[in-house]
Amino acid sequence: QVQVVESGGGLVQAGGSLRLSCAASGRTFVHYAMGWFRQAPGKEREFVSAISWSGGTTGYADSVKGRFTISRDNAKNTVYLQMNSLKPEDTAVYYCAASSRTTYTGRNADFNSWGQGTQVTVSA
Repeated sequence: QVQVVESGGGLVQAGGSLRLSCAASGRTFVHYAMGWFRQAPGKEREFVSAISWSGGTTGYADSVKGRFTISRDNAKNTVYLQMNSLKPEDTAVYYCAASSRTTYTGRNADFNSWGQGTQVTVSA
């Protein structure tokens, strides 16, 4: 089992930036892909971005392409989400998750270890 803990959320004005971090422990970090999801009030949780174990494959939701960048540092067991040009509609609780697979397959069901989430609020 993998434990993940998110950090880096906060309040930012529209157009600003934040970097989220997710520290993982438990199963060997290089053995699984990682992802970020978010859930806004009154909405279902949605996929944001994911990265394979090597960092060679990444995926993004259309709503964040060109603004968000996912990366990972396997030496630090940490995955990051750099969020630029933030919009009020990016406001949500952001969750980090570990996949049961080493590669990002596009299947959200692969992600089976979740953190508690970190709040991101973007003011207009």
